[in-house]
Amino acid sequence: MKGKLIGALALVALLAVVAGCGSKSASKSQSTSASSSSSASGVAGAQKTKVSGTVEIDGVWTGDEEKAFNAVLAGFKKLQPNVKVTYKSTGDNTPTVLATAVAGGNPPDLASVSQPGLVTDFQKKGALKSLDFAKGVLGKNYAPDLANIGKVNGHIYGLLIKGANKSTVWYNVSSFKNAGVSQVKTWPQFVKAINTVKASGTTPLSVGGADGWTLTDLFENIYLRQAGPAKYDALSKHKIKWTDPSVVKSLQTMGSILTSGNVAGGTSGALQTDFPTSVSNVFSSKPKAAMIAEGDFVPGVVASKNPLKPVSGYNVFPFPSIGAAQGFVEGGGDMLMAFKDTPAVRALVQYLATGAAQTIWAKRGGYTAPAKTVPLSAYPDAITRTVAGAVGKAKVFRFDLSDLQPASFGGTVGQGEFKLFQDFLKNPSNAKGIAKQLEAAAAKAYKAGK
Repeated sequence: MKGKLIGALALVALLAVVAGCGSKSASKSQSTSASSSSSASGVAGAQKTKVSGTVEIDGVWTGDEEKAFNAVLAGFKKLQPNVKVTYKSTGDNTPTVLATAVAGGNPPDLASVSQPGLVTDFQKKGALKSLDFAKGVLGKNYAPDLANIGKVNGHIYGLLIKGANKSTVWYNVSSFKNAGVSQVKTWPQFVKAINTVKASGTTPLSVGGADGWTLTDLFENIYLRQAGPAKYDALSKHKIKWTDPSVVKSLQTMGSILTSGNVAGGTSGALQTDFPTSVSNVFSSKPKAAMIAEGDFVPGVVASKNPLKPVSGYNVFPFPSIGAAQGFVEGGGDMLMAFKDTPAVRALVQYLATGAAQTIWAKRGGYTAPAKTVPLSAYPDAITRTVAGAVGKAKVFRFDLSDLQPASFGGTVGQGEFKLFQDFLKNPSNAKGIAKQLEAAAAKAYKAGK
């Protein structure tokens, strides 16, 4: 879901080349036709004109998510039969693939990425085309906060196409029943549940440590609740250092539950466990762990092979509150950005921003639609309706912190936050040491601006 680079210098060098590759003359041509396009409403409005051409998309979606997106594209094909759309999954390597393609002058038409920070990186280098032509569709389908996530310098360069409520804990119902544990609301109750489940003979937590972004999500949920929104915002902009006492305290809280006895396979085993496997550890008739803390996309990851039924087999509760922090949601999502501007690209972007298009994905599960025009009835079960609906009802909502950082620090496999949180999983008692390393990596990334 998030990108991989061979080394820190790779992304820096590649993005530096991008500066000479992006076209800065597109805004005039885009504004010429924006007035007619911006009046589009829903699928019908977005598809008033039949177009032809091809659209190539590179994206982060794999497995069942890829199948679901292809179903959405099939809906577009019915509306625009003369447009051929090709989706290529680039998974965790997406930032590398895109940086290499742009540097070589051959980027895809569209790309999906999991980090708004990466959208900003490419925009600053002049590689992206404005999506301002879709303002009308966004205005009728998106709440302002969600529509504005992809704005850079007042113009739209990223479209949130797949949302996520990451403040959720998924659990195996049988494991909880066997331990005599029920859903919890507060952090002390959560810690007690972990200990009780472990005493019952079941490992409490499943962690996909092979994918470092899962560890950043856990930290962010703790930090938002323990340090508060103001500190969260400051850290996201590097206005406070990663050595700030609030960061160290949250790392200590995180480390207190990541002991080998609490994690399936121990901490070393968790480092070898990818995200889909970590979900399967819980979503099983013979679970290897009782709980996994992750986003509302969890069921979709194992949709084709999940033996459990919602509510009776698996269930969910909000990430536990810490102190007075109740009703907080840390979320994320996947952004769509355009490297080329053609009639076919415009038609597809406007279609993807509609409730009708996103309803196709919502019906398949494991998905939170950014469009407010997707009815709750589109979601396949009560759990999904509850989790997806929580985003709009949140007292405090903050976007995934790592996704807001420069990509070399917050969104690259093998370095920055991903790598350092994996190091922390190896030694979860080393909160102060990891905080220093995080600050050194963040300072370097922000100085480089990428």
